[in-house]
Amino acid sequence: MAKQIEGVYERILECAKYEFLEKGFKDASLRVIAANAKTSTSSIYTRFKDKEGLFREIVEPVVEEMKRRFFVIQEDFHQLDDEKQPKIMKEYTYQGVQQMIAYIYEHFDEFQLLLDASYGTKYQNFVDDLTRIEVEYTYKYMKVIGCESIRSGMVTEKFLHIITTAYFESLFEIVRHNMSREEADKYIQMLEKYHMAGFDTIFNPEKYSL
Repeated sequence: MAKQIEGVYERILECAKYEFLEKGFKDASLRVIAANAKTSTSSIYTRFKDKEGLFREIVEPVVEEMKRRFFVIQEDFHQLDDEKQPKIMKEYTYQGVQQMIAYIYEHFDEFQLLLDASYGTKYQNFVDDLTRIEVEYTYKYMKVIGCESIRSGMVTEKFLHIITTAYFESLFEIVRHNMSREEADKYIQMLEKYHMAGFDTIFNPEKYSL
């Protein structure tokens, strides 16, 4: 087996990131990536198998770490005493979102790839994984507080999926609009107030009537 030249792997990833960001996964060219990385397409195939394998090498570690961190945030809250959960839910939620935002800005290019350049890969719907986790733990919280919305059947899993998807799509607008961290912090503060007010109609339906 031929010895791999030092530095080529890193150059390929860097050039691939630029090509994917500029053209998207489907239109990105391995020939262009290879030329910019000063290597051959065969060296890309040797290291990454194909174009999707190259894309996966860039984004998968970030996707998996994001899901892991989000799961830990949810599970840690679920393990709290039932009486404590409603008392700290808003503050805990906001702190959890801030942790996610910090991670996004540590890997901003990768999230741009996931949101704007992943069409044609298995990552094009990566937000669905976060949505499923959120819906699962929202249901658990609603059971803890004895939420009437569940008992009455007013709120279904499908409904929660729809509004949670809308929430995450709103959150990731900080990436799609290429916001600075300072701008994002102001946006997220307002977004959290907006969505928390909406979720209050679900958690406390007795306070609202149509």
